[in-house]
Amino acid sequence: MIRPMRRPPIILVSADVESNGKEFHDLSTSLSARYQQILLSVGALPLILPCTTSTRMIAESVRRCDGVMLTGGDDVDPRLHRGSATRKLRALAGVTPDGGARDYRELVVIQEIFNQQKPLLAICRGHQLLNVALGGTLYLDLPTEVRGRTEHGQQEQRNEIVHEARLTPDSLLAKITGTQKLGVNSTHHQAVKRVAGALKASATAPDGVVEGLELRPGDRACPFLLSVQFHPERLADRHPAHRALFAAFVQACAAEGQNEL
Repeated sequence: MIRPMRRPPIILVSADVESNGKEFHDLSTSLSARYQQILLSVGALPLILPCTTSTRMIAESVRRCDGVMLTGGDDVDPRLHRGSATRKLRALAGVTPDGGARDYRELVVIQEIFNQQKPLLAICRGHQLLNVALGGTLYLDLPTEVRGRTEHGQQEQRNEIVHEARLTPDSLLAKITGTQKLGVNSTHHQAVKRVAGALKASATAPDGVVEGLELRPGDRACPFLLSVQFHPERLADRHPAHRALFAAFVQACAAEGQNEL
């Protein structure tokens, strides 16, 4: 008897939006190749989330995948979580140039993740949007709103560890990495402020900024849900703990795919 070959788990990956793409200068999608490279290296097949605001098509995209990865990019629109913020603070947000379509698209994706019970790994912007989607808020600009802080906007060292994050004992993040102190990179000026009720912090920077989130036990459930403020895809080639995040996520997605065969 010939056994059917196991297909690689399919990961739906969100992309950023550029107002001026290379070809014809059209509104374009943009995604660092590092996200795809790390997923391929741990046995997954990445597919890009279509650039649509059709709820039906977004839901179908989630349905046809085994898991979802939300990536980094421009700031979340502050009107979604900080409507009462000052005009000066709102002006510091570098929101997406597509009129909020990416925010809408990924909010629908998050809703469908829970509806369809799919694994989720959210990185940087994805980490922030997940918190907003579930009712939390964000700091609109750390240099303005948090004093005596760790330096978080270290763009020139985006591929290097620049500070430690303290991991919550027995958290999913601590179990995956096998440590309670994880060196991370840091390239953001916004961060989680009020943690959504369904979530709990699994990692914090030395100044208390939330570096990781996972679900609290409760009404909401998901086969795998982890979000991080840092960019593990930029460290995974040299730091096994960061590679382990993707391996654990893809393993959860593979299990999801097997359940649907």
